[in-house]
Amino acid sequence: VQLVESGGGLVQPGGSLTLSCASSGSTFYYMNWVCQSPGKGLERVSGIGSDGSGTDYADSVKGRCTVSRDNAKNTVFLHLNSLKSEGTALYYCAAATTFDYWGQGTQVTVSA
Repeated sequence: VQLVESGGGLVQPGGSLTLSCASSGSTFYYMNWVCQSPGKGLERVSGIGSDGSGTDYADSVKGRCTVSRDNAKNTVFLHLNSLKSEGTALYYCAAATTFDYWGQGTQVTVSA
């Protein structure tokens, strides 16, 4: 399984972004989004079941983040809104509840 994230970039505080994670190989994995802010460890942001059900979010993003997937396109999405400066991070997608497969990450920078 290969995962490729995209959609990151520079966004102003209060803005929004939609990150994508394209998967090659089997699509029927539970998928996670994980972020790493500068100088900090990895934080699991969100997860979604293989059929799109069972979504969950970290308290730090709850209400400002929506995870979804399109299995026909082998893609998982993370829509971030009302971004704050602390949202600056490298965002990874990782497949399976045991985080077996990782993408290379996409950088999100929240700055005025």
